[in-house]
Amino acid sequence: MSDRIKYEMEFPIKVSQRLLFQYLSTPSGLSEWFADNVNSRGEKFIFIWDDSEEVANLVSKKMPEKIKFQWDEDKDTDYFFELRIQFDEITKDVSLIVTDFADEDEVEESKMLWTNQIADLKKVLGSS
Repeated sequence: MSDRIKYEMEFPIKVSQRLLFQYLSTPSGLSEWFADNVNSRGEKFIFIWDDSEEVANLVSKKMPEKIKFQWDEDKDTDYFFELRIQFDEITKDVSLIVTDFADEDEVEESKMLWTNQIADLKKVLGSS
């Protein structure tokens, strides 16, 4: 198994931190843009797409700043994905920082997937 590469992406989003955090941290919010359906039992989140199901564990959550998940298949590794909200006190700009890991030959594909997912999130939020 090859080592995955860590990468970060930043997406400006015109919405309040608190509203954005609801869409990142709750099953109902995540099912609006990230997966077809999301269920949770405590720290365990079940993400459902068409006929596939992936389980992720909530690693950490700091309201309204960031949330970090780790896929079940990565539980014995240092791999995770994190959604962090960055707020600029001066300009009042809000950005979403995505941190994830991908195999070297899949980094660009993974970045495109996140770009599409965040575009869906922006549509749901009515943000440009």
